[in-house]
Amino acid sequence: MRKSFYTWLMTERNPKSKEPKAILADLAFHEPAFPKHTDDFDEVSRFLEEHAGFSFNLGDFDRIWEEYQAH
Repeated sequence: MRKSFYTWLMTERNPKSKEPKAILADLAFHEPAFPKHTDDFDEVSRFLEEHAGFSFNLGDFDRIWEEYQAH
């Protein structure tokens, strides 16, 4: 079974980094409603677009998701 996106993303967390992946990881860590148990692109993307308490560049999210899929 594939790790959830959130679980994978937490391995990239680095609050001092300016890399989009690390920024998203830190934002997701502090967002209680982030979908933590899914590996579904549409679910995570929809959350970022409609429900997140933060804004994030969705083009960067698409690139991060591609890296997640490669692992």
